[in-house]
Amino acid sequence: MHHFDLKNGALHAEDVPLELIADEVGTPAYVYSTATLKRHYGLLRAAADAHREALGEALIAFAVKANANLSVLATLAKLGSGADTVSEGEIRRALASGVPAERIIFSGVGKTDMELAFAIGVGVRQINVESGAELDRLIAVAHAMDARPAVAIRVNPNVGAGGHAKITTGGKGDKFGVPADEAMRLYARASASSHVTPVGLACHIGSQIVDLSPLEAAFQVLRQMTLDLRAHGHAVTRLDLGGGLGVPYSGGSTPPSPADYVAMAARVLQGLDVEAAFEPGRLLAANAGVLLSRVIQVNERSDGQRFLVLDAAMNDLMRPALYDAFHDIRAVQPLGGEDQAYNVVGPVCETGDTFARDRILPPLEADDLVVFTGAGAYGAVMASEYNSRPLIPEVLVDGDRWAVIRPRPTYEDMLDREPFADWL
Repeated sequence: MHHFDLKNGALHAEDVPLELIADEVGTPAYVYSTATLKRHYGLLRAAADAHREALGEALIAFAVKANANLSVLATLAKLGSGADTVSEGEIRRALASGVPAERIIFSGVGKTDMELAFAIGVGVRQINVESGAELDRLIAVAHAMDARPAVAIRVNPNVGAGGHAKITTGGKGDKFGVPADEAMRLYARASASSHVTPVGLACHIGSQIVDLSPLEAAFQVLRQMTLDLRAHGHAVTRLDLGGGLGVPYSGGSTPPSPADYVAMAARVLQGLDVEAAFEPGRLLAANAGVLLSRVIQVNERSDGQRFLVLDAAMNDLMRPALYDAFHDIRAVQPLGGEDQAYNVVGPVCETGDTFARDRILPPLEADDLVVFTGAGAYGAVMASEYNSRPLIPEVLVDGDRWAVIRPRPTYEDMLDREPFADWL
């Protein structure tokens, strides 16, 4: 569910007309709904709490990579959310937003020594180790700091899933984690070290997963490994189950509900006496945001092609160009008339700057407003200034109030970031 609805014939974000935001902030712009963020977090929290016997005091750690805006993170932090992070920058964002260090997980396949030292220094909840080489470096860093951080070993369960090959992370050829047998050896090495404390296992098999079967298969791998590790005398108190549950971008197939997802996890983990962690990103943020854009013009060609040219482009929303991803497109003030087929494109000088082909939409013309729904995750965070286009602003709505939570830089701001070389 989201909170972007038609009221009096015009699309609103909660109680704020999107036309008002467009007029005052300009387009393109991202607009987020506080009510949707709260609702989605609340549904997942309630589901986890209903299975406390199996999942313990489960941590919900929002994947910062999905939406790193400080106000979005602060909204979730006030609800009790933790943070799943993959860089020092994301850890810093989580801390600045009010997420306590003990609710921050540090993941990622390529953590530098400086990042590991920073994570240890601020006292994150755990560091998810993804290789033997990383474990060796972490032990050395911790030794130099006279520290003993908690670690989990990330398992690659050879169960890949996701909405696209580029977001599948648990298959045999994927770069993340280590096979189960290697994870067992790394856990034993970590247990023998006086500079790290192994606390559990982690996995994450992909993103935009719409079937619980691969997730259950991966969780079963973690369950059996937990039993095997304990049989060898090792303590295992936490299981980080990752994220990846899909959201309905296109109104087609409906992904499993958060309640069904958590119930499945609880069934697999029942009796293990572990504390679970979930790392949702898209699940909480995707449908909490839209990309608001204005029509520049409609190009009607002699070959019958009709191009809807928007002021938003692939540098603002990368997902269609990168993943062939679908986003529903809605008119902010739908007009009467017969629907038409449009190729929806942006102004960037790339054929890849195409959001949709032959998309059936209501009649649209220059200066009309449209939104891309499901844009609250992997939207603004992946944007760039390609073609020297300024990063677009982000707006947060809460009821009938709204605020710009990242302003659009001016061209002067962009140029001032680049000093000329001394010899020029």
